[in-house]
Amino acid sequence: MEHNLAALEALLFVHGEPLPLKKISVLLKISAVEAEQTVAALKEKLESSERGLALVSSKNSVQLVTKPALAPVIQDFVKQELTEDLTPASLEALSLVAYLGPIPRARLDYLRGVNSAFILRSLMMRGLVEREPDPEHPVTMLYRATIDLWKHLGVESQERLLEYEKFKALGNMEDPAAT
Repeated sequence: MEHNLAALEALLFVHGEPLPLKKISVLLKISAVEAEQTVAALKEKLESSERGLALVSSKNSVQLVTKPALAPVIQDFVKQELTEDLTPASLEALSLVAYLGPIPRARLDYLRGVNSAFILRSLMMRGLVEREPDPEHPVTMLYRATIDLWKHLGVESQERLLEYEKFKALGNMEDPAAT
């Protein structure tokens, strides 16, 4: 059970969005009942400890979130982040979204080698990135650059980015699914 708890926590952290119980069951290779029990156990563990995270669940899915009591700290952090210049990590993520978008977060995480959830949220709050449902995978979101980003960069579209074809091809070469 401890392994499943740790695996579930890791999955929810990496996914960053609501994860269906059915998918949890498949990923952890456990029954639907065991998936529900694991979610309940993790929820209880997070609620009873002095941790900054909690689980929010609906009938069919669950998501890892920050505890509401910590909202002032998080709000101050987000305000500070939005008033500062973009960090190198934000610029990296923004460049990948601009050149390779629409792109799922899992692909962006793979290319960057780190979780991009917070950076994507920050870029969305700044109006530089937006998300849309993936028509091929209903539980997946795709991230793409906004018209405001194109205006800021002085281009009309993605195809007008400097050396777009070259970087698009490079991005696809690294994609294991593209081969």
